[in-house]
Amino acid sequence: MAAGKEIRTQIASIKNTQKITSAMKMVAASKMKKAQQRMEASRPYSEKMTKVIGHLANAHPEFEHPYMKEAGELKRVGIIIISSDRGLCGGLNTNLFRSLLKDVLKYKEQGVEVDICTIGKKATSFFKNSGLPIKSVLIDLGDAPHFDDLLGTVKVMLDAYDTGEIQQLSVAYNTFANTMTQVPTTIQLIPMVAKEDESMNHRWDYIYEPDAEEALSALLVRYIEALVYQGLVENIACEQSSRMVAMQSATDNAGDMVDELELVYNKARQAAITQEISEIVSGASAV
Repeated sequence: MAAGKEIRTQIASIKNTQKITSAMKMVAASKMKKAQQRMEASRPYSEKMTKVIGHLANAHPEFEHPYMKEAGELKRVGIIIISSDRGLCGGLNTNLFRSLLKDVLKYKEQGVEVDICTIGKKATSFFKNSGLPIKSVLIDLGDAPHFDDLLGTVKVMLDAYDTGEIQQLSVAYNTFANTMTQVPTTIQLIPMVAKEDESMNHRWDYIYEPDAEEALSALLVRYIEALVYQGLVENIACEQSSRMVAMQSATDNAGDMVDELELVYNKARQAAITQEISEIVSGASAV
């Protein structure tokens, strides 16, 4: 029964694949927990920084930093794109890239050029043939990146803003909503947009030492770096949760395929046995 042998080989191959996807699911689940802990640990810092910057943006400081005022007509913008280094994580990267391409198309329609900075192999691979200038590439950060790993990449884009090469800078990544939901997100970093805080019933400015320009310059750069780092750890948590879900789905699909093939194999085996019995009976009758 040649057909039966082929089916048995196929079933064995799928079961081996099922073992691999099941193991990958468990690894992703373990990494997801650690990634969520890092994400939650960094959130209070970025949220507090955002709150402080909100006060500054709504106040009337003695020195207005260039990052806090419009740079004029938009001719070129910069986007820091955060993706994963590895695949097998469902549509996580694809959904983000699709959302970004829509934004790029809108900019192009307005006559605005786009420069990008890619973090992660998937973004680098996807956008290298897009025709968009890639100003900086950062890959192989691992599952537990350090804050300092991002400083050089962020500085490239800040220098472009300082020299007037770009007039706006944003960061794009996936926000972790829950294990099943990851939301493509794009946040404008500079110029900083003042947001009205309903809980802010009065406004104030700060006392700066040694002076407002030096203090704000250091604070605003640190704020931008904190937002990019938060985006990175959010994206890593999204990657692990998306991979866990994808591998669970692959494991379940493999099980369904095995059940279907076993049914086909049993039917083929039963038909072969029936045919053999029929041939034996026919031969006995002839004798």
